[in-house]
Amino acid sequence: QVQLVESGGGLVQPGGSLRLSCAAAGSIVSINRMTWYRQAPGKQRDLVALIITSGSTTYADSVKGRFTVSRDNAKNTVYLQMNSLKPEDKAVYYCYVRAKVDIYGPFIDYWGQGTQVTVSS
Repeated sequence: QVQLVESGGGLVQPGGSLRLSCAAAGSIVSINRMTWYRQAPGKQRDLVALIITSGSTTYADSVKGRFTVSRDNAKNTVYLQMNSLKPEDKAVYYCYVRAKVDIYGPFIDYWGQGTQVTVSS
């Protein structure tokens, strides 16, 4: 099994910055994609940013130029650096990882518990 531990959320003023972290622990053989999603109250969960093994990244249009996703493969950790935060960025941010725990098995999807980000003056 794989456990995802998120950290870094909190309250920040508009224009401020936060850095989220998501560490994957367990008997991990390989991690494919590492992704951040967010869900605002009453809305669906949307993709924010993803990074694959090669380092290639994809971002939602709403965060391009403000957010940066990165990963440390040695630590099985993905980060989300969020700059120039806006009130509309307020949401619960979830880490999602596709990983193998068996070299001959399939990739399995795992979700973190979520971390609250609030942007308010």
